[in-house]
Amino acid sequence: MVRILGIDPGSVTTGFAVIDADKGRLTHVASGCIAAGSGEFPARLRTIFDGISAVVEEHRPSEVAVEKVFVARNAQSALKLGQARGAAICGAVQAALPVAEYSPTEIKQAVVGRGAAGKEQVQHMVGVLLSLRGALQSDEADALAVAICHAHTRASAVAMAARRAGRSA
Repeated sequence: MVRILGIDPGSVTTGFAVIDADKGRLTHVASGCIAAGSGEFPARLRTIFDGISAVVEEHRPSEVAVEKVFVARNAQSALKLGQARGAAICGAVQAALPVAEYSPTEIKQAVVGRGAAGKEQVQHMVGVLLSLRGALQSDEADALAVAICHAHTRASAVAMAARRAGRSA
């Protein structure tokens, strides 16, 4: 079994999700949002760092997956998002955890089967794949999608390695 922390970084709200992946079965452990607020930007980065550090300490994931920064229309927004992402990653790597990164298209492809899927489709499939009931906050659902993407990608890589090992044996 592997425990995965998924992170959807944001400079105001950062979503996090912890799932367990065991032989193709995904189980929801915890998820939520870290509200960085709208105060001074360095303080918001500290809130994100501290929040991810606390999640890591409480849930002890073995791997971390984070959404890559997409190119925004506004350069200032992209910079802030990148800094928030950096604060979240630092919260994970301080515990010496490996971090995988996925683009929004890769995440949607892994969860929905289509890289151009809408937010509603992603939220619906997250609920289906994890047998969740009730509405999820957008950032929380996105973090769950990141974790699911990593679980699927990881399982595919393990299966391919096993096939290669079988051929060379």
